[in-house]
Amino acid sequence: MTEEYRFDAYRRPDGSVGLRNDLLILSLSGLTTPIARRVAAALPQAKLITIPYTGGIIGEDAVLRRRMLSGFATHPNVGAVLVISCNPIEGNLYHRIVEASGRPAAKLVLDDYGHDGLRLTDAAMRAGARLLKELSAARRSPASLSELCIGVECGRSDTSSGVASNPLVGRIADAVVAGGGRVMGGETMEWFGAEHLLEKRAATPAVAERLREAVDRRMKRAEAAGIDLIGSNPGPANIAMGLSTLEEKSLGAVMKTGSSPVCGVLQHGEAPAGPGLWLMDQPFYSTESLSGFVAAGAHMVLFTTGPGNSFVSLLAPTVKLSANAVACRELTEQIDFDASGILTGETTFDDATKALLEQMMDVASGAYTFGEILGEGDETISRNGETL
Repeated sequence: MTEEYRFDAYRRPDGSVGLRNDLLILSLSGLTTPIARRVAAALPQAKLITIPYTGGIIGEDAVLRRRMLSGFATHPNVGAVLVISCNPIEGNLYHRIVEASGRPAAKLVLDDYGHDGLRLTDAAMRAGARLLKELSAARRSPASLSELCIGVECGRSDTSSGVASNPLVGRIADAVVAGGGRVMGGETMEWFGAEHLLEKRAATPAVAERLREAVDRRMKRAEAAGIDLIGSNPGPANIAMGLSTLEEKSLGAVMKTGSSPVCGVLQHGEAPAGPGLWLMDQPFYSTESLSGFVAAGAHMVLFTTGPGNSFVSLLAPTVKLSANAVACRELTEQIDFDASGILTGETTFDDATKALLEQMMDVASGAYTFGEILGEGDETISRNGETL
């Protein structure tokens, strides 16, 4: 079945393929954010990521920041990078990281322009224009499921998520794994109450232990902060839509990982070491969760929702799907795939799986999602502690 699903992608010098060929404007500091925004306004074809903090980041935050920024800068959907920095050392670092991946890059640092933001803006606009001109000459070539990496996410879940849209995404996850591709699931706290099911699928006892440790660590962190996770999750929107307990929500959430063995547990933003299904120990909030998948190299995200959730990734096309008939009828410019027919009996899981895979191949080959069209995307780097 999986052999028939192919798409057209951009070949990268580092051996990866990209579904998009974006110019990324990467601002490494809040001091250069206004400059980067002016440049992005002049180059609307580009994607902009700005990081508000830079100095005084230490420990776990410093490690995570570098992992995430490196992942964004070398993401397979990024064809070239314009690095804007107020720090020569950091600007040089990320410029080298991009160049090592074989992508064209330009670096602009405030020090080199006499700390004149307007001069740097002019130079960055010109450099970005040259990079866009170069990117426009690229052409797509055939690629297969074995070269695809996807993330699976859910947000503002309801009963339709657990019984229809999440199991549908689980079938897609199994198909991608069967085709030799990579799948990442996350939202660690939404494993709670269903982690035993994931542990049974662990490829090794060590992976099962990592799963347990990930959930236990976050539960203890919540308890230390005086948070009653069982009393606060599901949230009001989940409860209003029919979910009654955290365990019930978790049972639905883990369905989107399918049935393949769990190859390993990744750190937030860590790339999978090979094909198969991987779980990422990460925050469950959608903005942070999606960015973790993206930094780890996810080409595309499948994002299920009940009543609706418009947020998408900036760099990875995000296919929004729902099995909530009301949401699919009302949110016509938000939901990309209507899975409500599974619940009404108008379609089968097999037919929906085939239709969704076909739509994914269209998106992978260049078709836009509503999130891309409407500019709903962004990327976020989590914070764990104070800045010096």
